[in-house]
Amino acid sequence: MYTELKLFIDGKWLNGEGRKGEDVVNPATGKVLGHLPHASKADLDEALAAANKAFPLWKATSAYDRGKILRKAADLLRERAEKVATAQTMEQGKSFAESRMEVLTSADIIDWYAEEGRRSYGRIVPGRMKGIRQLVTQEPVGVVAAFTPWNFPTLTPVRKIAGALAAGCTLIIKASEETPAGCVELVKCFADAGLPAGVLNLVFGVPADVSEHLIPSDIVKKISFTGSIPVGKHLAALAARGMKKATMELGGHSPVVVFDDADPEKAADTIAAFKYRNAGQVCISPTRFYVQEKGYSKFVARFTEYAKGIKLGDGLDKGTTMGPLANPRRLDAMESFVNDAKARGGKIQAGGSRHGNQGFFFEPTVITDVPDDSKIMTEEPFGPVAPIVPFKTFDEVVQRANSLPYGLAAYAFTSSGAQAMAIGDAIQSGMVGVNSVMISTPETPFGGIKESGYGSEGGIEGLQAYMNTKFISQG
Repeated sequence: MYTELKLFIDGKWLNGEGRKGEDVVNPATGKVLGHLPHASKADLDEALAAANKAFPLWKATSAYDRGKILRKAADLLRERAEKVATAQTMEQGKSFAESRMEVLTSADIIDWYAEEGRRSYGRIVPGRMKGIRQLVTQEPVGVVAAFTPWNFPTLTPVRKIAGALAAGCTLIIKASEETPAGCVELVKCFADAGLPAGVLNLVFGVPADVSEHLIPSDIVKKISFTGSIPVGKHLAALAARGMKKATMELGGHSPVVVFDDADPEKAADTIAAFKYRNAGQVCISPTRFYVQEKGYSKFVARFTEYAKGIKLGDGLDKGTTMGPLANPRRLDAMESFVNDAKARGGKIQAGGSRHGNQGFFFEPTVITDVPDDSKIMTEEPFGPVAPIVPFKTFDEVVQRANSLPYGLAAYAFTSSGAQAMAIGDAIQSGMVGVNSVMISTPETPFGGIKESGYGSEGGIEGLQAYMNTKFISQG
């Protein structure tokens, strides 16, 4: 049932054939699923040449015709949703229901860009003198190099692929070596939809080797990266040496503010479900919870009850509501967060330990009574650990929520319209959900500020990220 893993370069699927590679492991069982070939330097050079050669053709293809190919790819992805979701769950661990929803949302993203690509409008600016026409136009930036992580094997790649292709760019994408099948299946949909050879290329390899080969190339004009802050800073520096456009979607540590006037139990139900999605391995996952004193005890009790009711298991098993962590590194990280919290007086209300004797499972965890300088309150956990602490006043919680160098996502719950507006304005974050966790849709911008990165994916901003603005003054 698992995907045959290959590279895709210049319209051709390439298997091992003597290439180096690595095994892909099922995080629920620890067993090997398949072997992934790595691209050699010659393969990377071929991908660069193919993308460069295909760019003039794809740029000259009308947005209308580009859109038809993208919509066909979206239709194919929907038709294959069960297969793609199964392979993705096997390699990443999330529940099948979550995987299937991710695949269907990925198809919606392709459809959005297929349509939005037809709307990359320019404008006419009135001239100061008679006979002067001033035009502002949008042009595709060129060849793009994109890099994606393991937590969303189809959703994260598709944001970059669909945005770049809709804009008229060609693309080389290096997806995660730990979860390659989702992107392999995604690329198959574009290839089978009739995408010309060289427009989209898929490679894998040692991440540093691939990025340090592709980004300095004169052929690459733009990079897009989703991943950790340290790696993002390194890749941004590589791009800066060539003055190349870059989109950086990096880590976060999303605050949740629950005010006294909110229903604490309703807020707990809403945000707990979102917290444990994909075992907390989500860049916009709510990760530090500030609850005003009046509703604090009720919120903690309801949140803890929810955590204890989660059914851990293989994502393909019926009834599983949370799968394993993606790799052993995350298990070690969770233990480190929990141990540090305990050492600082934190109280474990639920979970706190590894689960089972195979796979990479960690219990849904709730911790209270942790100080603001503890590890769990200052570093992105990227796992199923939720610290909950009380606060007194609006100004106090704003200061605490804004105290970290992250600014990707934030959430707040209140029944007051004035307070909703005030907290939305006060929080330093690229995305804020007030009484809602719906901050990521195809038609809205997705991105952070501060050390969480710059640039946006999704919405009109996601298309403009792959365009150059040109001004023409014509007399």
